[in-house]
Amino acid sequence: MESAYLTPAWLWLYSGVILMFLEILTPGFVIFFFGLSAVTVAGLVVLLPDVWFGFPWQLAVFSVLAVVYLVGLRRFVKKIFRGDVTTTSGLVSEYVGRTGSVTQAIKPGLAGRVMVGDSEWNATASVELAVGTAVVVTAQQNLTFVVKPVEK
Repeated sequence: MESAYLTPAWLWLYSGVILMFLEILTPGFVIFFFGLSAVTVAGLVVLLPDVWFGFPWQLAVFSVLAVVYLVGLRRFVKKIFRGDVTTTSGLVSEYVGRTGSVTQAIKPGLAGRVMVGDSEWNATASVELAVGTAVVVTAQQNLTFVVKPVEK
């Protein structure tokens, strides 16, 4: 006796939902459209009798729909899920403009250390700076500050 939940329509539906959930584990947003194709075939199996829509036709329709969905919808759906992406150049660090003092001498081409706020940072400068010199942060390059002496 065949279970009501093991008919071709249910199997296509299970396959489609599993494929859609697998998309969460993979990058690229591709597997989702195979899942969408399987769910569509599940609906067609329910609507069309087995005489007209046997398993070979189901596989053919699944393949065609997967390509159509992938090529036709991926670009639009990807934008929805990814959202608006904006890039900014010249992002200013929160430390730029803050003052501190040199804790390890800085020479041109050689990094030293500065205390800014309550943290000590690597720093570079275009001029030689002795320990205790007051400096202002002019830029940040990764975890290294670019500093210059405070003008009096």
